[in-house]
Formats: sequence, C-alpha cells, structure tokens
Amino acid sequence: MTGVNSAAYELTSGHWLPTGEAAYRRILGAIGEAKKTLRFEMYIFRADDTGRRFLAALQSAAHRGVQVQVLIDGFGSHQLPADFWATLRANGGEVRVFNPFTWSSFSFRDHRKLVIVDDAIAFVGGFNIGDEYHGDGIARGWRDLGAEVRDSARVIPLAAAFDAMYRAYDLRHRLLHRIHHPLRPAGPATPPTRPTVLLTSPRLIGNQFRRELLHALGQAQNVQLMFGYFLPDFRLRRALHRVVRQGGRVELMLAGRTDVPLAQVAARALYGSLLKRGIKIWEYQPQILHAKLAIVDDAAFVGSSNLDTRSFGINYELMVRSEGAATVSDARKIFASDRTRCVEITLPEWRRSQTWLTRLRGLGARILITRIDPWLARRQLRSFS
Repeated sequence: MTGVNSAAYELTSGHWLPTGEAAYRRILGAIGEAKKTLRFEMYIFRADDTGRRFLAALQSAAHRGVQVQVLIDGFGSHQLPADFWATLRANGGEVRVFNPFTWSSFSFRDHRKLVIVDDAIAFVGGFNIGDEYHGDGIARGWRDLGAEVRDSARVIPLAAAFDAMYRAYDLRHRLLHRIHHPLRPAGPATPPTRPTVLLTSPRLIGNQFRRELLHALGQAQNVQLMFGYFLPDFRLRRALHRVVRQGGRVELMLAGRTDVPLAQVAARALYGSLLKRGIKIWEYQPQILHAKLAIVDDAAFVGSSNLDTRSFGINYELMVRSEGAATVSDARKIFASDRTRCVEITLPEWRRSQTWLTRLRGLGARILITRIDPWLARRQLRSFS
C-alpha cells in the first residue's frame, strides 16, 4: 500500500497539506525561513521526537531575532516537562499556557491549531504536534490534513484571532466576551461576502462555522464531509437530509478506528437515520481518522473544528473557507483517494449491529456528549459573565 502525498493526488492548487507528514515538512520549512514574526498556537504539543524537532526550530528562529510567540492549551499539553520551554525563553521566545487545568474552568479548551509566519503565510488544520500525527495516514500516523494560506484576506484575520487569544490566555478580564469576530483587511470597500475565517468560542450560541455550514447546505447538491468526531445537532442532520431529498448527494467519511471510543459509539447511533435517507457513510480503516474537512459544492472548509457539541459551543476553534475550482477539485481528489481505503456502512449491516446493549451504549454516549458536557460548561460559563 503506497503512502499518501500531494503527488499521489496530482494536486494543482498548492493549498492543501494532505497529510501530517506534508504539513510538518512545510511548517518547519517556513519556520526556518521566518524573518520577523512567528505565531504558534497548538492544542497538543508533545515532548517526543516530533515535539523536540519543532522546539529546536522555534529556538533557532528566536535566536536569530524572530519574535516568537507560542500559545499552548493547558490541558492538551499538560504532560510537557516544567522546563520544556526554558531554552526557547532564554533565546527571547515567549510561551503562554491557555487556561491551565483547574476544576472551575476545565471545560474551556483552546483546540485551535494555527501557525503564522511573518504575517504572510498561515497553516491551519487538524494536526497537533506529536509523533502520532507524523505520517501518511496509511502505513503510519493518524489520517489528518490541513491547508497553507497565503492571501491577506485570510492571514490578517487569522493573525488578529491569534493576538486576541494570546492576550487573554489566562481567562481573566472576562475572556469569553473578548474574543471578537475576525477583522477584515484594510482597503477599498467591497461587496458583502461570506466570511472566510470562522471562529468558535464557548458562548454555546452563534457558532460561525455551524452557521456558514448550514447556509452552504441550504442549496447544496454535492456534499462530502470527512470528520474524525461526528455528532451533529438536529438542524445540521436535517440540512443533510434536505440535500438528498432535493436530489443532491451527501457522503460522510468517519472514523473506523478512533482514540475516543465514546464519540464513535455516539456517532454510530445516528447512522440509521442518515442511511435511511440516502446518505452514504464510509469508515476509514488504515489509521485513526483525525481530519476536519467539509466540501459543499464550490466551497471547502478546513481547520480544527469537529462536527460535535464541544466544537460547536465549548472549545475555541477555527475553520477557514476556501473557494476556487482548483482548490475544491483538489479537496475532492483527497476525499476520493481516502474513500478507497474505507468500508461502506450499509443500512442492513448497521441494523444487524444494533443489539439492545449497543443501543443503550449509544444513548448513554449521546447523553454524556450532548447534555452533560454542555451543562457543565454552562455552569462554568456563569463565573465569567
């Protein structure tokens, strides 16, 4: 079985980072060429071979005079040794830990993955920094992907989003009300367009990605969703049903192997209602699926957000909308290639798997994820209002 790389897809847009291995190569190369500024935001940063490789690159950038700012999540990266960043700080780099774990605010996590170099190039996606993400998604490493962004209409708002999180990292000064919508680049007035940088914060309402995805699904005909964690709410499921009812096609690529069994049990409990309405479901087999990609007609969304309750209303997340024939065509090539490594889930097969114990587990998992987790978050949210 051959590895996955951009050449295998014959990608033409230069936008996609089709694997964690490809993403790491491009990000490390950009860090090595950084001249002025480097913003680095990550949910998980491990002290393994991959993590130390990135640490060395960040240290080298700081040593040559680049302004290095690192923001990691206090829960996702809690296993780092206390002195892990000492050399980087000694070379002038700055490191902040978002919301160190406490029982009073543990729900709210910075799940974003974002690297911005010299305000000119940004990298977004699902990959964290760790050995498990470093691979082709087939023979080794989780199946993940991301995007390389070079246009100022997206890079400038992404930089502004990072700066806002970096200032408010300690959850003081009512953080939950200080993360604003992304800024539009300065310049001549242009006709209103759909936003290209979509942010999520723990307000539990008004999620930008969810809103834009629902809008795109309104008249959609060709929908392909690749998500490692999938538990959409009723409105999103209804929107997917409507696409098929109106003569369109919906394909879901979900996790056959997972690092969060509870999420998989909850997702599989929904399969029946989706399959009955003609939605195709595929489960990726070779490795753990961790990608976050939505392709809806002539637009593609990529970033850190899953299609579940936590991403839609509790975590800080970001997604980038990309358009253009070449970019969307390349995204569909990636999806089509990965589909050859999936098993299709059929309605008869799903029904055979639904024993009383399976149904009970599915119900319990959905209650925990869609009811109890948001309830705890709302209780903690009150202390910041």
